Amino acid sequence: MHKLWKQYMGLSKQTKSVVWFILCAILQKAISFITVPIFTRLLSSEEYGVYSLYLAWLQILTIFTSLYLYYGVSNNALTKFESDRDAYISSMQGLTLSITIFYFIIYIIAPSTWSEFFGLSPVFLFLMFAELLVGPSLQFWAVKQRFEFRYRLLVVITLAKSIINPVLGIILVYFAKEKDVARVSSSVIVEVLFCVTIMILQFIKGKKIISSKYWKYALGLAIPLLPHYLSSVVLNQADRIMIGYMVGKSEVAFYSIACNIGALVQIVTTAIINSFTPWIYQKIKVGDYSNIKSTINFLCVIVAIVSFGLMLCSPELVLIFGSHEYMSSVYVIPPVAASVFFMFLYNVLAIPQFYFEQTRFLAISSIVAAIMNIILNFIFIKLYGFIAAGYTTLICYLLYSFGHYLVTRIVISKYSGCKFFYDKKFIASLSMLVIIIGIVCNSLFEYWYIRYAIILVICICGIIMRKQIILVTMGLRKKD
Repeated sequence: MHKLWKQYMGLSKQTKSVVWFILCAILQKAISFITVPIFTRLLSSEEYGVYSLYLAWLQILTIFTSLYLYYGVSNNALTKFESDRDAYISSMQGLTLSITIFYFIIYIIAPSTWSEFFGLSPVFLFLMFAELLVGPSLQFWAVKQRFEFRYRLLVVITLAKSIINPVLGIILVYFAKEKDVARVSSSVIVEVLFCVTIMILQFIKGKKIISSKYWKYALGLAIPLLPHYLSSVVLNQADRIMIGYMVGKSEVAFYSIACNIGALVQIVTTAIINSFTPWIYQKIKVGDYSNIKSTINFLCVIVAIVSFGLMLCSPELVLIFGSHEYMSSVYVIPPVAASVFFMFLYNVLAIPQFYFEQTRFLAISSIVAAIMNIILNFIFIKLYGFIAAGYTTLICYLLYSFGHYLVTRIVISKYSGCKFFYDKKFIASLSMLVIIIGIVCNSLFEYWYIRYAIILVICICGIIMRKQIILVTMGLRKKD
């Protein structure tokens, strides 16, 4: 421990901030996963479905009220307006407040009409607008803290908020009669307490609410990106909303549990992408394409194996995260886990597009995928219920990955002057295998001994190949 502490103290401020931000993100995920089984048991399936529907609409409406000004736009602005960062942040709070109030006025003109449209009672929409009003202030402040490598207070506030939210939620839900309202209220109370404090402090520091200069700059960058942001969120959230409309709130809960379980794979894929992207950037920069193909193949296999393991453990995971009431969710987990594999794949395929700054396809492809997802959901949810949504999502991400493959092939040929460094035959074969195993898993849920035998084989293979896994991991972290 003493040696580790000395190594940590020897790290630069930038490296320390990266370490803490990663640890903070992992802890947030862990807290979120730990509390899911608690809330699925305190809330009925319909109440949990209402809460899931609330979160889905919140993500979509956040795009309209905040314009995601705290994403890429803020990074550019904090560089451009380095000497006046506080004024910029303060004016952005003023802008998002103005937009949110504008939408709230539209809502209160005909609240019953909008409540029917969203499938949520007015109390939920009032709570949602409260969260939309204050939420961006914390995001703007967090961007500035990350940009300036000030990690201590950000980590403390993020973790405190992540812990207080579920704890207060458990207390309120346990004693409340309307448990879905209590769960949403607890989240909004915590958000308001933290965000209003930060908002006031930033207004005091920045001393600007309205700035035509900063507003014009931010809107000029943010508005063209809205279709991409909106379609990406719709692709992830349209399933829940359409299930709520076409089937019922309980089915939203069943589908959401499957998605929460599928997100376990994303912990692995996010870690791989974060390590792999800088490595492949270095390789492209120096023109060393020798072992890119084999590394990509190996990483794809790792993600596929993790996805297989998740599929095989579906019944047990549903019982942990939900209960017997949620058992129909097991049939959604295989396509959701396969979808996460294709999310990883299109992220890997898109790296050359980012490196050579050829990202126009991203917006077009995400819009097409979102529209296709809505159309397929409308057709198949009506015919086969909420389980169909898992397969429509899988189809969309499969086509999304194929689109990125075609574009990246053109980009590499045009800008790198080298051969295509992705193994198309291997990736295509592995993709087909992931889909086939996902379909086969649905017929294995009752045969636990077969599933456990396969999992045991996977674990043994992992132990045998541990040295290769470590070598590849160390290779990704190694700086040329």
